[in-house]
Amino acid sequence: MHDRMIAIQNRTGNPEGIEVKRFGNALCLYSKTMPWGSFNTVKGITNTELEYLDSIIAFYRERERKIQFEIVPSFVDANLLKQLSDRGFYQSGFHTSTYIEPKLFNDQLPEHIRIQELNEDQFETYAMIHCRGTGLPDNGIAPVAANNKVLFNRAGWKFFIAYVNDEPAAAAVMYLKDDIASLTFAATLPAFRGLGLHQLLLKRRIEEAKQNNCRLVVGQCNFLSQSHRNMERIGMKIGYIRTKWTER
Repeated sequence: MHDRMIAIQNRTGNPEGIEVKRFGNALCLYSKTMPWGSFNTVKGITNTELEYLDSIIAFYRERERKIQFEIVPSFVDANLLKQLSDRGFYQSGFHTSTYIEPKLFNDQLPEHIRIQELNEDQFETYAMIHCRGTGLPDNGIAPVAANNKVLFNRAGWKFFIAYVNDEPAAAAVMYLKDDIASLTFAATLPAFRGLGLHQLLLKRRIEEAKQNNCRLVVGQCNFLSQSHRNMERIGMKIGYIRTKWTER
């Protein structure tokens, strides 16, 4: 997410108003034009950042944005959680982090399905799947295309599209760094759900990680969601459940 935000920030004129700031281990992400939690969140906070807590909160309040903390259970103790509660935050959700060692599945795709890497001139198609597959309106297609196209030639990023009878049906993204691959995004158009495309895209990216000599593949999903179930079906295991803390 840090690399993605820096790439978007580096677009001419920083049109999304991206700011990235660190307080110790805590990484604060902010976007002026994208109000969603994933673009306005604190990652990596540990007990040692307790002294920065008020400064982190002020960073977002100065920008009139509600703050979200992503809490990894092994990084914090009850004291930090109590301090969050005392400042008006509550636990508002759960998110699963999964992992698997890279492997080859050697599955034969059905004749009517194919998966290929995205070409540079296909980001409108990618953005259409991204928006319609996640419930965003079509007026988001152009900015989603622009904010992802900046990743095309950036080290570590790979995009894939799944086709059903030559129609674009699903998309997925991965990021590779330091022999670890992260499955960063996937979406399927409503008309093509139930065909196993999400699982096929999971396997395709895990095989890509294997071919790039990665030692680990990680993924993220909502707890007990369809994505979670698909990850477990192909052999991914739960690494930890993180919690989301939101300002009241």
